[in-house]
Amino acid sequence: MPAKGNSGKKHPAKQKTKSQPAKDFTQVAEDPVVYILLNNKRRSMNEKIKFVRTGVTKKILVNIKNKTKLDYDELAKVLSVGRATLINKSGNRPFNLALSDRIVGLADLYDHGYKVFGGVDNFNEWMFTANRALGGQKPYDIIDTQYGKDEVRDLIGRIDYGIYS
Repeated sequence: MPAKGNSGKKHPAKQKTKSQPAKDFTQVAEDPVVYILLNNKRRSMNEKIKFVRTGVTKKILVNIKNKTKLDYDELAKVLSVGRATLINKSGNRPFNLALSDRIVGLADLYDHGYKVFGGVDNFNEWMFTANRALGGQKPYDIIDTQYGKDEVRDLIGRIDYGIYS
């Protein structure tokens, strides 16, 4: 017999729900730099994690390359891999988890920059311009490490909030 005040129903958080089929993130390659904005909706951290675990394919990387206007040498530098690793991957085969994570992190950084700078060209140009807030370095030159990406993201945030940077 259910306890007083308990109708015998399970707590909503404890009820099992039908599992939804996992999104096939390989289908998101239309504009992969803004893959986190599917249908103009901000994607959650869990959805980004699923995307990384699914694996970024060469096709998606090529679309990111084209949008960011980075060549394979520049991508290899910021992703800390050999150029051949990026070039030799076949179109639909995913990169490993670690590299997919770095690719998604780079795409996420660029997506944030595109929003703050109001467009692709403005942000792409800014990434290759020496910046006083970075000790005269270009933002691109420091995004090969997580600390560098964090510093550039912080700087973009300050610009977004109108703080002189």
